[in-house]
Amino acid sequence: MPWFVKQETFLRPYAAMKPHLEAHHRWVEDLRRTGVVISSGYLVDGEGRPGGGGLLLLEASSYTEAEELVRCDPMVRSGGVEWRLQQWRPAVGDLELR
Repeated sequence: MPWFVKQETFLRPYAAMKPHLEAHHRWVEDLRRTGVVISSGYLVDGEGRPGGGGLLLLEASSYTEAEELVRCDPMVRSGGVEWRLQQWRPAVGDLELR
């Protein structure tokens, strides 16, 4: 099944986004419990400080399915992030599709 990557950056301060981030974590865990292969994390700078945004990796049968899931993400629904979704097609390296 294809992999998709959602990249996002905050448009609001962390304090304003924290409740949406907590809802996002619950949303990801709920999807995992239903069998969706999904993982979420944040980006940090060379000193380990967050602020570079976040990445969400997920498997879906199509771009349309992945986009429908992403549009349900509490972070996206909040309007507090700028985001984009892309399919990832591995070409070389240790990671491969199942």
